[in-house]
Amino acid sequence: MQMTVDEALARGGTGRFQWRLLGIFGLVWAADAMQVIAVGFAAPSVAATFGIERVTAFQIGTVFFLGMFVGAWGFGRLADRVGRRNLLILTVAMDAVFGLASVFAQDFTWLLVLRFLTGAAVGGTLPVDYAMMAEFLPPRNRGRWLVWLEGFWAVGTIVIALTAWIAAANGAVAPWRWIFAIAALPALIGIFLRIWVPESPMYLVRKGRTDQAHKVLDRVLAANGAQALPRDVTLIPAPVPAGAETSIFAPMLRSRTIGVLAVWFLVSLSYYGVFVWVPGQLATEGFGFVRGYGFLVILALAQIPGYALAAWGVEALGRRTTLMGFLILSAAGCFLFTVASGTAMVASALMLMSFSLLGTWGALYAFTPELYPTHLRGTGMGTASAMARLGGILAPSMLALVFARGFGFAIGVFAVLLLLAAAALLLVRAETRDQAIG
Repeated sequence: MQMTVDEALARGGTGRFQWRLLGIFGLVWAADAMQVIAVGFAAPSVAATFGIERVTAFQIGTVFFLGMFVGAWGFGRLADRVGRRNLLILTVAMDAVFGLASVFAQDFTWLLVLRFLTGAAVGGTLPVDYAMMAEFLPPRNRGRWLVWLEGFWAVGTIVIALTAWIAAANGAVAPWRWIFAIAALPALIGIFLRIWVPESPMYLVRKGRTDQAHKVLDRVLAANGAQALPRDVTLIPAPVPAGAETSIFAPMLRSRTIGVLAVWFLVSLSYYGVFVWVPGQLATEGFGFVRGYGFLVILALAQIPGYALAAWGVEALGRRTTLMGFLILSAAGCFLFTVASGTAMVASALMLMSFSLLGTWGALYAFTPELYPTHLRGTGMGTASAMARLGGILAPSMLALVFARGFGFAIGVFAVLLLLAAAALLLVRAETRDQAIG
């Protein structure tokens, strides 16, 4: 009897194994969020510590995103060749080691080097994490689980906002050292937890290692209280769609790849623009009561219902429809900010932006890995993640220009970028809800 991995996973459904996986991957996902969001919260105190301009201090963000670009592009491809598991252990270890080393940097140059290396680790972790989680989930409700994983990003954001708030309240000499230390701790714990995670059975089948895949699937089924696979089952890879054999730019995949890469790039420009520059703006100047770290924590909490709505939408309405809705809602939040006439409206616009932008990421991360077959999934996610990091690299330079014309003007630019992302999504004609991804 022949069976695909998707069919085998469907026999066990989602249970204890997937919950453990969500906890492990979620911990490191939160750690990665903390490393990314730390840029906006750390830059002002980095400038004070090393006696440099704040604009210069934001170079920690530029080199971090450059590292993420290199890591996402390189590690994503490597995962399709050498496997997911060992690569994830390596990148999480790099995250912890270089992240902790950043805490003890004694000059700005060394800090830049260490942030680049940390960024490379985080860039390698993000796409492979998602590809691997997707490959352990049966088609039914896969999107919801992937949005839940993305929801740990909000947890990391809240922790960093609270850390910055506590450090400032206690008069810390160099709050950025506190921030980087807290950001590195979950990855340090995650190194040991990742050892428990087996190799992806889809990857093993694609490489002809069916006996190993059989053992992994039996482990999944046993953890979920289901019967093991019969011994006469032969695991086979799902057929590769015609025209998608060689590359994410092969004929069948070209349109969806161009569309989804454009969405990743444009959303990242807007997201990093808001969440790298806004924390420093609100902590120091702000708008009436919309000022200080307390409001930044509230802004981070607003992300959680965004993820919840995305988790419902990707299953009830579909991935593409949910993503389109959140893109338009994010643009509306940015536009509302540009016309806000009072502090209450400014606060509402910022919370709508936080809510909808993170819902956008949840839907986008659920959708993207399902657009590619197993042998291209790491490459597809890595390339998409690299486009997002390219947006992060360009954001500081571009935003320096638009913010020079005013904070409201800059947010208006984000609204236009998000509408362009919604237009680019029209190139992606696939809907992957409840579909096998083998």
